[in-house]
Amino acid sequence: MAETATPKPRKSPAAPRRRAKKPPPRVWRPVLLTAGLIFLLDQALKYLVVHVLQLDRVREIDLLDPWLNLRMAWNQGMNFGLFASDVEVMRWVLIAIAIAVCLWVGIWIGRSKPTRFAQISAGLLIGGALGNVVDRLLYGAVADFLNMSLPGWRNPYSFNVADIAIFLGALGLVLLPPERKPEPKKRRAPARPRTPKPRPAAEEPPAAGDEAQAELALDDKTRDGAGNSR
Repeated sequence: MAETATPKPRKSPAAPRRRAKKPPPRVWRPVLLTAGLIFLLDQALKYLVVHVLQLDRVREIDLLDPWLNLRMAWNQGMNFGLFASDVEVMRWVLIAIAIAVCLWVGIWIGRSKPTRFAQISAGLLIGGALGNVVDRLLYGAVADFLNMSLPGWRNPYSFNVADIAIFLGALGLVLLPPERKPEPKKRRAPARPRTPKPRPAAEEPPAAGDEAQAELALDDKTRDGAGNSR
């Protein structure tokens, strides 16, 4: 006779695992908000100065002389004219450096646990750097127009809002601690050792000699002086 094959039990399909939703990265909100405000403010003021006031043609406008004036200067280098050059290649090198710095700061923000001050400082640096990058793309140089001097001393350099933001952002990231300190773990109080309760001592059985003495004493009590039982 042929053997009947026992059917194998079917495996129930495993329930799909639900992936835990990751919370939105709130660390980017202060960075992007600060960078966006600095970028818009910088570009709005440059548009006002260059296209509305036409400072590139007038060259000089006194506001609060000598404390604050408008002095047009096209900067082909970095801050204070560093690495300035008429060569077209240098323009793209400076653009690449600014973008690389923004990417490096962004990667660092994403991987670490920065403080709120560090997030704002990173936003200042990124917004200012991108503002100057747009100038190099549009004009071939950075539009500097702010000049601050003192009575009896004339400052030969001009700057813009983006330069101020870059300086403050870099200073904030360098001087102050950029990462949050880990919260100290709460230590639990050591458990008190429990003292064992004393157990009642077990009664020892009386010895054989003791039992005989007890019986004799009982007999003496029950009998009178003549030896008769009471």
